Amino acid sequence: MSNLANVHTCGLAEIILFILAILFGTGCSICSKTMMSLVGTNGTFEEDGSPHMESFQKPLFQTFGMFIGMLFGLAMHWMVLALRIPFPGYDFGDAQEDDAERGPTETTALKPKLASSTDQDVPSAQIPTWMYFFLAIPAIFDLAATALCMMGLQYLDVSIYQMLRGSGIIFVALMKQHVLKEHLQTFHWVGVFWNVISVVIVGTTALLASGGEIEGGSTGNVSSSETLLGVCLMMAGAFVQALQFVFEEHVMKMDVPAPPLLLIGMEGFWGTVLSILVMYPLGYWLPGSDHGSYEDPFNTWAMFINSSNIQIAFVIYFFTIFFYNLLAVLVTFMLSSVWHAILDNFRPITVWGTDLFIFYHISPAFGEMWTQFSYLQIVGMAVLVYGTAVYNAPNAGSVLLEGQWYSFGIDCSKEYEAIRREQEEASEDAMWEAKQQEFKVRKISSFMESPRVSVHTQALRGLGAQHN
Repeated sequence: MSNLANVHTCGLAEIILFILAILFGTGCSICSKTMMSLVGTNGTFEEDGSPHMESFQKPLFQTFGMFIGMLFGLAMHWMVLALRIPFPGYDFGDAQEDDAERGPTETTALKPKLASSTDQDVPSAQIPTWMYFFLAIPAIFDLAATALCMMGLQYLDVSIYQMLRGSGIIFVALMKQHVLKEHLQTFHWVGVFWNVISVVIVGTTALLASGGEIEGGSTGNVSSSETLLGVCLMMAGAFVQALQFVFEEHVMKMDVPAPPLLLIGMEGFWGTVLSILVMYPLGYWLPGSDHGSYEDPFNTWAMFINSSNIQIAFVIYFFTIFFYNLLAVLVTFMLSSVWHAILDNFRPITVWGTDLFIFYHISPAFGEMWTQFSYLQIVGMAVLVYGTAVYNAPNAGSVLLEGQWYSFGIDCSKEYEAIRREQEEASEDAMWEAKQQEFKVRKISSFMESPRVSVHTQALRGLGAQHN
């Protein structure tokens, strides 16, 4: 198997996309945690006439809002098709004249993303009807993973919540190796190993900081058992999220692929349907602290329409969660599902920094304070970044394991050399194929009507027309 199967070059476009995904992911996480810290009224009043106030801890509502936001992907999908807007995953190609007159459709506009180019033009691929139902699968994964993570977030600080989600790279790597049958190099597994170590360090930090010994921060005082429950919920959510990442990569690389915007939109559609028919009925009938239910949708709606602060927070959350999901799927499309998992690993750095800034410079009611265990969290972050840099090899900015002290005696020089050699060969093949394609275009254009056609040729064509 080729050594390039899981090596992806990060160009300027990929770097910009990755940074934007981190920014929107940070905003999404902060908004999610902030909404759970808000208080509002459901329109009822106390005996003294004052509005009845209660906490807006509604994880199912946030999940439902996420899917509603993702529905916007369908509108963008149809807009791209109708206006022929250049967008990753959509290849309008050199449409024939009759197709151009009719305008783009899902038959003429969507083409499969092939692993390697061929001498022939890529055939247009029609998205079959079953694909729209098939895309319910990632919505199920997304719904389950988001619900698990939202429940775990109630017992953890948002930075620890994000770093525990970093364990998803472990599950993604295992699935790519054994389910998708894509071979990972030794240095890939070393990078995954250091991600495991970072997850262990962060989990330890969460346990040490719990038990009510440390006051402040966005979680307040929680017991060790509640913190352990939060960690377990997060790990379960990370596993299900890994299933989603790998499935999304597979469905965008099939012979008849699903373009990113359609994938986002259909996940939003099926997620909304499942939320209304399954998630909310279960949340309403399961016992809990929300007026006798785990989450009461009627109380949620009453608080939403009667609390302007919740409405403002939700609008911000709505846009950040949509753009984050869009950018994250594009990361999977342009790179791989492992890079999607790496994206979740980078987010804690900006989330934690933003949390500290909010706590000390905006409002101590939100954000996260510095504790005696924060140093251990910094160590966990450093290990996480190191593991990601190892996995990214041999691209620029990565850490190469060539027997140095920081590689702990591991030498992957032969793997790097084999990859560079294949990259050079692939580059030469691409240049040769480009020249062949250019020759074909020139050959075809010589037979077409053009202002460059010689006078003699035009005269012969005129005589032929008169003769007919």
